[in-house]
Amino acid sequence: MSLTTTILMLIFGWLSVAMAMLWGVLRITRRHHHTLPAPSEKAAKPSRRHAAAH
Repeated sequence: MSLTTTILMLIFGWLSVAMAMLWGVLRITRRHHHTLPAPSEKAAKPSRRHAAAH
């Protein structure tokens, strides 16, 4: 194999791995996307807990 063919194969191989990883990440984020609940009147009240409470 020539040097040009080797370099092109490395580049296309890297691109295919990068695209597969991106597709997997996008698939996971799309599957685990949570919708936020509508704010209720209870949520409008300020919390009385200490700021450092866990």
